[in-house]
Amino acid sequence: MEGGGEAVAVAVAELERIQTQILRRISELELSLHLPPSAATISDAESDTEARLSSILRNHGINDFALKNVPSDYYDWPLEDRRRALGAASVDHLCKSIVLVNTQAQSNVTDCSDHNNSKYYVVVVQYTARFNAETVKNFLYSLNDGKIAKKKFNLRLAPEETSIKLTGYEHNAVTCIGMKTDIPVILDEAIVKLNPNFFWLGGGEVDLKLGIRTSDFINFVKPFIVSCSGT
Repeated sequence: MEGGGEAVAVAVAELERIQTQILRRISELELSLHLPPSAATISDAESDTEARLSSILRNHGINDFALKNVPSDYYDWPLEDRRRALGAASVDHLCKSIVLVNTQAQSNVTDCSDHNNSKYYVVVVQYTARFNAETVKNFLYSLNDGKIAKKKFNLRLAPEETSIKLTGYEHNAVTCIGMKTDIPVILDEAIVKLNPNFFWLGGGEVDLKLGIRTSDFINFVKPFIVSCSGT
């Protein structure tokens, strides 16, 4: 009987695994048909965001991009499942934008008016990589020709309320397109080296993701390109 119980437990676990795969496959099919996930609806705000980002990109001559809605539990999925849902080339092509604050900036540095010595930066890195703040610190020190003491650069994750105020986007929705503030952007060099050169990042809403060609992103956003991560 004990062996029979183990067999039943194994069978139940297998059924749960298959059910999970089926549910995710349904979500993928809904996405491919441009239908909203069955567990969520697309609000007017999300539709407005998609239209606004599309307009900004097209007005700047960028047409090779994609905006895809994802299920509400997207961030509970493993990276491979996210990759499959978006149709990304690899998990390395899944990226995120994070807002950083220079906590040791000089007292007269309070905004983003000087991109070389800004109070805030947005850094775009891969989900598979580990951000290295020290390399950005060294880059900014060199960018200012060593005229500002290195100890005056100490980049840390900005509070969420600050990030929202500066970008207009909430957590897991931050994108470098159409931000409220002209925040200087740092693009990790590893993303530039991706093949194919088309990566994914936040799309202005938690359930909306933007895919864009790297060259178009660079030409439009004009980021600093810095090797600022490791695996």
